Amino acid sequence: MTGNRTRLQSVHSVRSKVAASQKEEPVSTIAMGPGPFDVLVLGSGVAGLSVAVRLCETSPRLSVAVLTKGELSQSTTRWAQGGVAAVLGGDEDSTDLHLADTLRAGAGLCDVDAVRVLVDEGPSRVEELIALGARFDREASGSLSRAREGGHSRARVLHAGGVATGAEVERALVAATLSRAAAVLERWFALELVAEDGRCRGVVARAPDGSLAQVRASHVVIATGGIGQLFAVTTNPGEATGDGIAMALRAGVPVADVEFVQFHPTALHHPLMPRPLLSEALRGHGALLRDRDGERFCDELAPRDVVSRAMATRMAEQDADHLWLDVTGLERFDERFPTISASLATVGLDPARDWLPVAPAAHHVSGGVVTDLWGASALDGLWAAGEAACTGVHGANRLASNSLLEGMVFGARVAEAIAGGGGPTRTGVLGTLEDLELEGSRAVAEIPAGTLELSGGDAVLRVQDDVVGPLDVTKARDRLATAMTNGAGVVRSASSLAGASAVADAAADDVVGAGRGTPGSVAALELRNLVDVARAVLGAARGREESRGAHTRADFPETLDRWRRRQVVRDVRARAEAPGTAGAVPATGQERTGSDPTGQD
Repeated sequence: MTGNRTRLQSVHSVRSKVAASQKEEPVSTIAMGPGPFDVLVLGSGVAGLSVAVRLCETSPRLSVAVLTKGELSQSTTRWAQGGVAAVLGGDEDSTDLHLADTLRAGAGLCDVDAVRVLVDEGPSRVEELIALGARFDREASGSLSRAREGGHSRARVLHAGGVATGAEVERALVAATLSRAAAVLERWFALELVAEDGRCRGVVARAPDGSLAQVRASHVVIATGGIGQLFAVTTNPGEATGDGIAMALRAGVPVADVEFVQFHPTALHHPLMPRPLLSEALRGHGALLRDRDGERFCDELAPRDVVSRAMATRMAEQDADHLWLDVTGLERFDERFPTISASLATVGLDPARDWLPVAPAAHHVSGGVVTDLWGASALDGLWAAGEAACTGVHGANRLASNSLLEGMVFGARVAEAIAGGGGPTRTGVLGTLEDLELEGSRAVAEIPAGTLELSGGDAVLRVQDDVVGPLDVTKARDRLATAMTNGAGVVRSASSLAGASAVADAAADDVVGAGRGTPGSVAALELRNLVDVARAVLGAARGREESRGAHTRADFPETLDRWRRRQVVRDVRARAEAPGTAGAVPATGQERTGSDPTGQD
């Protein structure tokens, strides 16, 4: 590990530029909260808890705390129906095939080294999870059951309880965390990163009673999950509001690949929210997609972006708001898929008789905070793992059932790096930033419209003076989510993105930070984060004038070699305020790495 963890000058350069962009807020007037801790993990999903559990086991001298805005078990992980893709001993499979399938799904933007780490270290992480008590489905012989899902060339996906894998993974990790962590801070909402002398030193957070407090730590790990609530139709729970990504954006930390929002093709078309997910495993077992006329129209086992795009196209052709998943031919449905069977029963559907109404729903963002192969960001002391991170594993489109695996693998690597005293390295996606001159570069988007002043000891979210009355957060959030679904959904265009951008910009104008008053409600703080992330997603989507993976432009339908590169989003206002840096530029500009992320020019 020593060689890989060597700090290199080029990474120091990127880190120093991030440090220079930090606006040092005077947070000393804010009361001290719990801690200080050696490590503060933000988020309680598979990635965050993997960091916490491994650190507690391997480095008991370190004090590790987990901070989550809900309950410890309340994360996107527990909603994951898909399994864990891993090549275990005795499989008629290979890690090379798993790597090839992942690269194929990623449409030329995967970081090959990161994918190699994922497929090679994944089996050990699965075995460790089983040792913690996770119970995966087994055959009558006692061997682990393996399913094939879309994009996989072999049956290598492990499931628990049919399609309750996420809940079982979360159960095992929560139990381990509760017995090991120094502190579990439930219903705490992290607002901002605290940076001092070019290093992350903790967060300012909203306590359960609504007050603000500093939670100090030598290392902070962003593992806050995804951005599904940015869209009106999503499979993600209400907590998935992009909090960690938004905090990183406001701190000037590079974020990448956020234009690649994967839409799960088979979410149940029903008013329930989040949308009940009809697992990829159903199609792996033979379920068929049918259009309004009952005709099949695509390969059900193609990668998710391909299936979602085919569905969106057929829905547009037939002026339909949903299509059908035919599971009537699947034997022992109730036994194989008890969770889905129970969900269908609650809405009056019988899988033995009824075709199931389905439509694509926002499911997973492939990008996030740029990291190296050990989870280090460009800001010393700040790490990221899971869906909030851009490790380069997913590229332009995530392969089914690689997300839980990513959280387990890279969460463990973050823990190992912290325990070993490591920092940013010239590896992975972060390594591709080494030659990028951030100062003076054109930026994908200006993030955000307003920042949170902390000097008064409190914070409040207000509307501008020309808006009468208080901001209706619920209506503002609904407007934004509807605009994102309509304008930045499965298929996008310059005009649709412009329409969504107008709504996001208006929301940004409405949500303004103020220095004194009562701390904002959690709903208002979430809206602020959603606005910041929306502008990043829209800026990147406008900039990428091609179709690749989960990003489809109706006006640029081709996949172009010159676009085999990442777009990096940063807070250009923070950079403009730093000494010696260039001024802010129009949001239509692009800031992206100059090197090919796949290692092929």
